[in-house]
Amino acid sequence: MKVLLTDGNYKHTLAAVRSLGKWGVEVGVVSHIPCSVSFCSRYCTYRYHAPDPKKDASYAQRILDIVKQDHYDVLLPVSYAAVMHLSGIRDELEHFVHLPIADPVALDLAGHKDETIKIAEKVGVRVPKTYYPHNIQEVREIAEELRYPVVVKGAEEAGYVGYANTPEELISRFSSISEYLPIVQEYISGDGYGFFALYNHGEPRAIFMHRRIREYPVTGGPSTCAESVFDPELKRCGMAMLNELRWHGVAMVEFKKDAQSGEYVLMEINPKFWGSLDLSIASGVNFPHLACRIALEGDVEPVFEYKVGTRFRWLFPGELFHGMTNPRAIPQIVREFFDGSTNTDVELTDIVPNVVEIGMAGAEFILRVAQGRFWRAHGQVRR
Repeated sequence: MKVLLTDGNYKHTLAAVRSLGKWGVEVGVVSHIPCSVSFCSRYCTYRYHAPDPKKDASYAQRILDIVKQDHYDVLLPVSYAAVMHLSGIRDELEHFVHLPIADPVALDLAGHKDETIKIAEKVGVRVPKTYYPHNIQEVREIAEELRYPVVVKGAEEAGYVGYANTPEELISRFSSISEYLPIVQEYISGDGYGFFALYNHGEPRAIFMHRRIREYPVTGGPSTCAESVFDPELKRCGMAMLNELRWHGVAMVEFKKDAQSGEYVLMEINPKFWGSLDLSIASGVNFPHLACRIALEGDVEPVFEYKVGTRFRWLFPGELFHGMTNPRAIPQIVREFFDGSTNTDVELTDIVPNVVEIGMAGAEFILRVAQGRFWRAHGQVRR
């Protein structure tokens, strides 16, 4: 089997490269960053440079040229931008390679928060109270009536997120991203949970669930430490969303568990691979390999059971940055270095990507500090 992965600098691309490589798969990786971490993995056989999918419309043509030239069996896009670019040329791509992603209509619904809210209401999944102001005047009209804090989000999956604690902050944050048609939601206090799945044309074939223990930014961001869990109610909520979409391929449905009511509250659907992919693989659900098998063989036996209580940490820059911005967590982070039951993405047999991550963490720290995004990237919630 020969598989092409996009977005070589993402930590979950590295997870997929390693997991597929250990199965004996020939792995190619595409990235716009010359020193991408996945390029440095011993399991990466082929390396390709491409434009940044977030910025360059020629990205899709570059991927098409690669699969035409080098004859891959399966193409696994990793980022939201890559998924959407490649969905647009799906018919052309599938003459040369299998592309296990959802159809364009389902992707569009999943990628827009206003549409996912409608789906959630239809299938009985709780959502935050949401407002859809069309302009700054409408924001001013609701600003004095809201209960703060509130969350300001871009309408698309990969959009901006920020917190507002006062009417003045709300107006300022909305104005700064008004071109992205932001929505305003009530703030839900509680732990973050994820439901992850692989579907085969509307039928679930693998599932997984996790709880976030730490994240960066600490005000809301990718997991830096997470734990596998199983909760029938979380499963019900996640499957209800993806069943309604008749999903195909992988997806994450993100929730918060309301600290007061204990209910799961929908945050968004990520119609792609997710940042904590390492954890699901360590717990026994190898989503990249299963997705490839469905693409090539047509189906797989369902994988609905996995190890519960498995913990995974992403050290660079995740845990490092979390500790720097939340010093109270440092004792726990240090203790877990001596806890043999906690997994990390540092692999001594494939150490070069981790060395590169350390160097990139330093560069990212300098950039975030210079841009004022290191300590509280989304603003601070005040209750």
